[in-house]
Amino acid sequence: MKIFINDKPIKITGLNGQTFNSKDFNVVLNSKDEINSKRLEGKILVYNATFSQLERFLKLCEVKKLKKLESITFQFQDEEGGKQFVKDHFKIIKASGGVVVKGDKILMIYRLKKWDLPKGKLKKNEDAAKGAKREVEEECNIKVEIKEKIGSTWHTYTQKGKRILKKTIWYEMVCLDDTAMKPQLKEFIEEVKWMERKDVKKALKNSYKSIEHVFDKYSKDYIS
Repeated sequence: MKIFINDKPIKITGLNGQTFNSKDFNVVLNSKDEINSKRLEGKILVYNATFSQLERFLKLCEVKKLKKLESITFQFQDEEGGKQFVKDHFKIIKASGGVVVKGDKILMIYRLKKWDLPKGKLKKNEDAAKGAKREVEEECNIKVEIKEKIGSTWHTYTQKGKRILKKTIWYEMVCLDDTAMKPQLKEFIEEVKWMERKDVKKALKNSYKSIEHVFDKYSKDYIS
């Protein structure tokens, strides 16, 4: 499980008898080591992690940006327990969205000073694929067809003092009609733009790590 907290990738994995290459990490901690901000620089592995270490890290994320942290991996004996521990600390919201293509171009939106992909919160009991189609069509005023599921991302934010963990399910989509394309202003979208792949790479420099992750998976699995 990979979660983006403060735009930093947090991985929750299991031990499963696997070894690790210390060269892949800048710092390797174990279950007896204290989690503090001075240690969290570069790529971190917490081997045989404890729930108290994870809880300490979550609390640190609330008060510090941890600018020098690139990523952190928590390896638990009980992987599912680690995942559930994280989920128990947040209110979970489900959303869905899409990577919309038209020929060789991909649709990007500009919202809150960042380039992003169209997405939105699902209605109660709404099918994820139908919700993704609805949100994309509403935010961009276009018509699309759902193709393949790309995968899911998890990211956190704070809203009215509550910690939110949003799961977003992503789909590949094909544009059917963009003759009336325009941004949905009430959702704070300033621009909707078709981009060549080289321009998408530039736009991702002013985006979110979770959106980069979606494009990495999409490029790997769906673009030859």
